[in-house]
Amino acid sequence: MWLVTGGRGGGPMSERVIADFVGQFFVTDMQREEPVRGRIVMSPKRLVLVGDDGKVTIPTSAMFDIAVGHVPPEMRSFFSDSITVAYRESGQRRMAVIEAESDTVDKFATVLFKAHLNGRTVTVQHPARRGGRVVDSPVTQARLSVDAGVLQFSGPDVEFVIDLATVTNFEKETRTLDGESRPALSVRHVPETTAIVSVVALPSERVMNLLGRYFRLEYSDIVEDLADVSLSDEEVQVLVGIYSAGEGVDPMEMVAADASQTTMVLNGLREKELVADGDTGTVLTPKGRVVVNSRLEEINS
Repeated sequence: MWLVTGGRGGGPMSERVIADFVGQFFVTDMQREEPVRGRIVMSPKRLVLVGDDGKVTIPTSAMFDIAVGHVPPEMRSFFSDSITVAYRESGQRRMAVIEAESDTVDKFATVLFKAHLNGRTVTVQHPARRGGRVVDSPVTQARLSVDAGVLQFSGPDVEFVIDLATVTNFEKETRTLDGESRPALSVRHVPETTAIVSVVALPSERVMNLLGRYFRLEYSDIVEDLADVSLSDEEVQVLVGIYSAGEGVDPMEMVAADASQTTMVLNGLREKELVADGDTGTVLTPKGRVVVNSRLEEINS
């Protein structure tokens, strides 16, 4: 059972509860070989795992990694739909593996990331690049808000959104922002038809890593879906043509082949979920953008 509430009450914690459900869990060095069935409760400040033998409390500030679907090899016989939380206790690295129904795991993952990221003050440069052109946008401060796969950045001098479904690439790099060299995430996304690069930096290395993990979740799902997709030269040509031309251009005009052949190619790309029919014509899906991005990188490398 999944519960989310904004109130206070009894139970494991008297502070505001943002997640409360029943599942099973295993914590490093637990004095048993099998996981415990119990109650998983989360507040903005801590995660509490409650079983018959007692409870384990993990401060949010101690968590440094969150992996969805990844289960340590020694626990794979017990867990399927799970979240692994890595944290530090008394200078030691520890982990807690939590399992519940698939929908609950997905919701809990969002709650975990929101607890770490919501309300953070970040340093941003948006856009840093537009298409292939460097943009001299100012470096400024913004407040980060996370909701349902969308990151919103709001500040007195900047306002923009990154939908994780439109991200085609991202990487951690060292950037000079406000005269200071610091780790940052360079995020390439396509909100409409033009690729934009936004740079985001947080003062905490720990939270930077968790932000990167949040991006990686969505991106890895797309890449995994593409692992078994094979493309012909004609299909690649059409994808790159749609990417280059932008909205409102008929793909039939971009390919040196007869109309019936191009129609067959487009139908195949629709079945592979690489293109879709938008309001202004044929557009690339997020999966299609990742394919094009990787092909262009191969050409330019």
